[in-house]
Amino acid sequence: MRITIIGNGDSMGTPRIYCECEVCTEARTSGINRRYRSSAWLEIEGQAPLLLDCGPDWRAQMEGLGVRRVEQALITHAHIDHIAGLTDWADNCRWLGETSRMYAPQEVLDQIGVRYPWVGHQLEMIANDEGLDFGPWTIRAWKVNHGKNGHAYAYRFDNRSTGQAWAYCSDAINLTPEQLEPLHGLELLVLGTSFVEEPYPMETRSVYDMREGVSLAEKVRAKSVVFTHLSHDVDVRKAYGLPANVKLAAAGMTIVL
Repeated sequence: MRITIIGNGDSMGTPRIYCECEVCTEARTSGINRRYRSSAWLEIEGQAPLLLDCGPDWRAQMEGLGVRRVEQALITHAHIDHIAGLTDWADNCRWLGETSRMYAPQEVLDQIGVRYPWVGHQLEMIANDEGLDFGPWTIRAWKVNHGKNGHAYAYRFDNRSTGQAWAYCSDAINLTPEQLEPLHGLELLVLGTSFVEEPYPMETRSVYDMREGVSLAEKVRAKSVVFTHLSHDVDVRKAYGLPANVKLAAAGMTIVL
């Protein structure tokens, strides 16, 4: 599987319109810290690529990939930074005269149906609570704590041929032992860490910070870790003393399993 990170930002992206901090200022100039909302593009031989989340930057992300049609997508949860691009995607399908497939847990599909009742005309909404196959990979969703924002879903991908596994957990904090269990035995963990060290009270937070992310990665013994969902607190020009197996996500970053 070829995984391309097409968005590595938090819910507001970087630069934040109101902000003139060092990171946002740099993002407006050289653009090294410019970040779209978190999303990924998954490719395997013989299958239509699979989009992972469809946020408000969907059009720019597809232009960056040179993609003109999206046939299928996985959605982690129904927050706007993960689904606001569904209207553009559905409209794209309408002009192409096509119907595409959107997979998510049933409760997420129900929430999307309330927010965007018309997208179901062009996007077939398919519940994946019982799992989903993507070529040789089995995909399983499970519910994770999302702090003050309630809960989201994470995805674990298991290769039935090689035994390799990786997981995408972009929006989570304070995972219970049961929620941590699917993160064990991973070749790769893509984890959301909005801040380097978040200074706000725990009851106001919704995503791990980088310090906590390193601790979690050590606990589950992930071989390789990529931090995504980065806020304007994170300056990708800095190393932050991260372990050798931990990297910061960057738009266009590709990982091959």
